[in-house]
Amino acid sequence: MQRINASIGFDRKLAAEDIAGSKAHATMLAAVGILTREDADAILGGLDRVADEIAQGTFVFKTELEDIHMNVEARLAELIGEPAGRLHTARSRNDQVATDFKLWVRGAFVRLDGDLKALQVALLDQAEAHADAVMPGFTHLQLAQPVTFGHHLLAYVEMFGRDRDRVLAGLARSDECPLGAAALAGSPFPIDRQATAKALGFARPTANSMDSVSDRDFALDYLASCAIAAVHVSRLAEELVLWTSDQFRFVKLPDAWTTGSSIMPQKRNPDAAELARGKTGRVLGALQALLVTLKGLPLTYSKDMQEDKEPVFETEETMALVLAAMTGMIRDLTPDRDALRTAAGKGYATATDLADWLVRELNLPFRKAHHVTGTLVKLAESKGVPLDQLTLGELKSVESGINQGVYSVLSIDASVGSRASYGGTSPERVRQAVIAARSRFL
Repeated sequence: MQRINASIGFDRKLAAEDIAGSKAHATMLAAVGILTREDADAILGGLDRVADEIAQGTFVFKTELEDIHMNVEARLAELIGEPAGRLHTARSRNDQVATDFKLWVRGAFVRLDGDLKALQVALLDQAEAHADAVMPGFTHLQLAQPVTFGHHLLAYVEMFGRDRDRVLAGLARSDECPLGAAALAGSPFPIDRQATAKALGFARPTANSMDSVSDRDFALDYLASCAIAAVHVSRLAEELVLWTSDQFRFVKLPDAWTTGSSIMPQKRNPDAAELARGKTGRVLGALQALLVTLKGLPLTYSKDMQEDKEPVFETEETMALVLAAMTGMIRDLTPDRDALRTAAGKGYATATDLADWLVRELNLPFRKAHHVTGTLVKLAESKGVPLDQLTLGELKSVESGINQGVYSVLSIDASVGSRASYGGTSPERVRQAVIAARSRFL
């Protein structure tokens, strides 16, 4: 029973939050006259001593005391005696743990936002440096149209920007303090919940005592934010795995972010990217685990809710590691601009530009322009040349209205340069987008 019941093995992470909550509670109890000033001072001083012992590594965590709350309270009693027993007046471990955990998760939200921002900075720096580097854009992992390397990276800046929006929304939703809800029904003592909420940095106290002790939406918000961000990280990691392969050779990662083979000395493996991709499964699993834990619980508190912390703690560590690794890889990679350009020129990637030109200059219906372009692509394939090396006569043999002006859209540089609409891939538009993104996100 002691082994299954105890949580001190993991909830010791909440020590700082538990002490902060207790100090706010004791200060409030003294302010409303429930505690004498003398007892409150003894409690506050004792809690500072407990915090020092934990910081110095001399505090003895005891499994028989179950959790961080009882461990702190027991040590406080050893240090100051009877006044320690008055600290728990007008609160329960139910509202205490909800407060501690919410405080910790709020800090985790802030740390996650900072890590995502750092990754955005690395992406923006690379996008700015390579705004004009032409590369192939893909759909279905088949070559579609030329784009720029900077534009490609900016897509991830937007993804991580939405992740940060979710993080900040979750942080805002967690801005209510459960302390003072007691076990589930509130307290008969004349407590000041506004004061404790303010002391702990919350905007307001929670409005319903039953919801206060049973709510773990803030943890779900955090895990959901992490899960979606981890999927974005995994997509970027997958691209790095592809791009560093011999089949692509789009980018090179320094040795610091790769590993060698145990028997093949010529190989460097993108293990950091693969692990970032692989660890996404842990993060998705943590969200699922907590959802399942909570799905059948009646109001209010049940011991099942002790299972809320380990998935969150593990996810925070995983995301911090993965985002740091991804930021380092993006910061230190070197794109092979020649290989990118060569790949962009394959597969008749400017065919859409030809179809657009036929619509714009010859007023052909797009469906006819599409058919004409397809016929010209087959002609170029049969001759083994790119579209811009077909002669004007060969082009006119398929559509008589084609003139010399068509060659202005058949090169990959002309293609990317023409995509200057808002959100487009032209180098100038990419440079503008980098400036705008720095203003929006940084």
